[in-house]
Amino acid sequence: MKKTTAAITAVGGYVPEFVLSNKVLETMVDTNDEWITTRTGIKERRILKEENAGTSFMAIKAAEDLLQKRGIEASEIDFILVATATPDMPVASTAAYVASEIGAVNAFAYDLQAACSSFLYGMSTAASYIESGRYKKVLVIGADKMSSIIDYTDRTTCIIFGDGAGAVLFEPNEEGLGLQDEYLRSDGIGRQFLKIDAGGSILPASEETVKNKQHYVFQDGKSVFKFAVSNMADVSALIMERNNLTKDDVQWLAPHQANKRIIDATANRMGLDAEKVLVNIDRYGNTTSATLPLLLWDYEKQLKKGDNIIFAAFGGGFTWGAIYLKWAYNS
Repeated sequence: MKKTTAAITAVGGYVPEFVLSNKVLETMVDTNDEWITTRTGIKERRILKEENAGTSFMAIKAAEDLLQKRGIEASEIDFILVATATPDMPVASTAAYVASEIGAVNAFAYDLQAACSSFLYGMSTAASYIESGRYKKVLVIGADKMSSIIDYTDRTTCIIFGDGAGAVLFEPNEEGLGLQDEYLRSDGIGRQFLKIDAGGSILPASEETVKNKQHYVFQDGKSVFKFAVSNMADVSALIMERNNLTKDDVQWLAPHQANKRIIDATANRMGLDAEKVLVNIDRYGNTTSATLPLLLWDYEKQLKKGDNIIFAAFGGGFTWGAIYLKWAYNS
C-alpha cells in the first residue's frame, strides 16, 4: 500500500491595489529609497485601503482566486486554516468568517498565529490532517493586514511591512509528491525583540496604551536580523542534509520575504544560485503570513511537477523552520 502524502494542488493570491513606494515613504519619515533598498531589498509594498476591510477581505479574495483556478466548489473543502498575525478582531475566528463568506459550508475552520512562520506551521498542520486520512481538501490561507499595526512615523518598521494574502490547497497524493519532511522550531527568548506590547492579557488596551503607541509593532532590528540569518540558514541546510539533497537536487528555495540579505544568506548556506531563489520582496515587502503563498502565486507557472522546493521562515516569538516539498503539478 502506497503512503499517502499531502500535496499542493492549487494556489491563489491577492494583493491590494494601492502601492506605497519608497519615494512616498521619503515624504512621511526620515528615510530614502537608496537606504531602504540597500538594507532590505524593498522598493514598494501594497496597502489595503478599502473601508472596513480587514485581513478576511484579502483572505476571501485569495481563496476565491484559488477555487476558480482549481475549478471546485467551496462546499468541497473540509478544513480552512487562516495563518495570520492580524485577525479581524480578538476572539472571533477570522477563519470561520472566511469559510462562511466563501460558502465552505462543510468545512471547520480556525486561525493559527506563529508570526512570520504562521504559514509554514500551517503547511505542517494541513499535511498532518491529510496524511491522517480524515480529510481530503484542506485550504491554508496566509493573510495579514500589517498596515493595521504599523506606526507610519516609525522608520524602523514602516519601511518593511505590506498587506496581502495567499492560499494553497492540500490534497492526498499517491505518487510520492507533496510534503516530504519538516523541521520546525521555537524559542521564547525572542519575545522581547519583536512584539506588540499592549492589547493582550498582560497589558489590556487603555487610554494610556493608545497614547503611548503600544499597539504598534516594535522590532529590535539588529537582534531579529542576527537570529533570523543564522536560524533560517541553519534549518534550510539541515533539511537538505537529512534528506540527502545536494544543491543540484533543489530546484527552488521559497524563503520568507523579510529582508533580502537574510534571503541571500540562506541561499548561500544552501549553495544555491540566485536563479533558484523565489523573490518578490521588492514589490510586496514583508507581508508576514502571506509571503510564502504569494511566492507560489507569483512563480506558479515556473514550477514543474516533481520540483524539490525548500520553504524557510523566521518569525517573532521566536518561531522558525523549514519544509521540504515536492511540487505536484504543471500549470
